[in-house]
Amino acid sequence: MSTTPLKIGVIIGSVRTGRFADKVAQWFLSEIGRREDMEVHVIDLSEPALVAELKLTLDATEPREGTLTLAQRIGGMDGYVVLTPEYNHGYPASLKLAIDYVYREWRAKPVGFVSYGGMAGGQRAVEQLRQVFAELHAVTLRDTVGFHMAWDQFDEQGRPRDADGAGKAASVLLDQLAWWGLTLREGRAARPYDG
Repeated sequence: MSTTPLKIGVIIGSVRTGRFADKVAQWFLSEIGRREDMEVHVIDLSEPALVAELKLTLDATEPREGTLTLAQRIGGMDGYVVLTPEYNHGYPASLKLAIDYVYREWRAKPVGFVSYGGMAGGQRAVEQLRQVFAELHAVTLRDTVGFHMAWDQFDEQGRPRDADGAGKAASVLLDQLAWWGLTLREGRAARPYDG
C-alpha cells in the first residue's frame, strides 16, 4: 500500500464578485489541511490565469503555450472536491465550462462535493454534477457536505455555527475520498483505465 499522500484538487466553482464560496472554502481547506494522507491543491476558477484560459476556450483560441493549463492541473490530481453554490437550481456556468474543458484527466478518479445555497443547500447542483461526472468516467462519492441557508450557518469569523456537525460531515467525505483515491490510484497504476 502506498504511503504517498493523495493529491487532491479542491475546485472552487464560483467566480462571482463577493462570493460566499470564500467562507466555505476557508473552513473546508482547514478541515482537509489536517489530513496527513492528502496534499491539497486549490483550483480557484476565479484565478486570473484560469479566467483568461477559459475565455480563450470560449473564443475558440488555443491556450497559450508554456502556461500551466487547467488540464495539466486537473490531470495531476488523484481526486477532487468540488465546492459549488447552487444558482437557480443548478451549478455555475463557470464550473460547467471548466469541467468540459478537459476530458481524459477526470477518468477513474473520485469526486466529492461541498455545496451551499438556500433551502436545498446546493444539493440540486450536486445531483446535476453527478450526471456530468458519470459521463466523464469519474466516481462521485455518496456523502456530501451541504450548507442549507449558508449565510446563516457561518459566524462573523467564517466558522460554521455547528462546527461539530460540519466537521463530522467533512470527515466522512474525506475518509471516502481517501479510500477511493488510493484504490483508484493503485488501479490506474496496475492497469491503465481505457474505458
